[in-house]
Amino acid sequence: MKKSTLIVTLVSAALLLIAPNFLKNYGVYLLTTWLVFIIATMGLNLTVGYAGQKSLGQAAFFGIGAYTVAILMKAGISFWVGLPAAALICFVLGLILGFPALRVQTIYLAFATLGFNTAVWLVMRNEEWLTGGTFGINNIARPSLFGYSLEGNLPYYYFVLLCTVLLAWLLAALLRSPWGKAFTALRDNPIRAESLGVDTRSYTLLSFAIGAAYAGIAGSLFASLVQFIEPAPFTVGASIMMYLMVVVGGPGYFLGPVLGSAVGVLLPEWLRFAQAWYLFVFGAAVVLLMIWLPDGLLSIPERLRARRLAKEASAARQASGLAAQQAQQPNKGAAA
Repeated sequence: MKKSTLIVTLVSAALLLIAPNFLKNYGVYLLTTWLVFIIATMGLNLTVGYAGQKSLGQAAFFGIGAYTVAILMKAGISFWVGLPAAALICFVLGLILGFPALRVQTIYLAFATLGFNTAVWLVMRNEEWLTGGTFGINNIARPSLFGYSLEGNLPYYYFVLLCTVLLAWLLAALLRSPWGKAFTALRDNPIRAESLGVDTRSYTLLSFAIGAAYAGIAGSLFASLVQFIEPAPFTVGASIMMYLMVVVGGPGYFLGPVLGSAVGVLLPEWLRFAQAWYLFVFGAAVVLLMIWLPDGLLSIPERLRARRLAKEASAARQASGLAAQQAQQPNKGAAA
């Protein structure tokens, strides 16, 4: 790890550990929500940024995870059973959703996943016997860990922070493994990847399944965070916002979801001072960002490095040209 990266990581970790102690309950709640969306968009970044698939169905898996935990806890089953159950259900459904990616790509795949999200949302809204419909499910308890209650906002924040760090470590290990190299090969050139022996069908399905499992875990944590769920947070619009978070942060960059989720969750709150105009300001900022930085915020260092290298190459060409001209002048004088 580079020294600058290590310093940034340590400073960020210190801030995440210390800052919540100086915030009010709503501030801690916002930070926890940000961490939950980091988990959800880490999974989407694997599907979109690393494997190169188009998915507009992440909010559906987010909702499935939330409703799974809520329904099981209402039935008297522990949160610690509901959490892995939500991840497993989303993993299996992600595998199933990945099959259209074997036949269609780009915008057609995006429409297929969008249709899946719409179908899941309709089930959440209309099947009142299971989900409560528009009335939702309330009084979702927060868990206890080793006898220590996580009911308070601050303890639950640290619990979600621990989950975020563990899941980020697992994803980093996955991306460093041969599987991670296969995912990026699938994104860059599927035909070449297949010619090199990569089973593109299996890795396409896995990219959807693992991304969905991350969304399911995030949804489980979200359900206990808000302690009341109903269909509104899991619409197609929520999936588009998650996709936007990945794109704004930088698809294919490991820390892209961190910045992207901050833009999607925290930035609107910071723009509240604009009152009725804050949504317009937020939308305009995102549009301008996409125009000037289509590869996301984390592409800025690479763009600056590329510009510096281009200037150095241009200066080297000019210097070599001047040197060639100076070398030719004595020869011309000798010939004369």
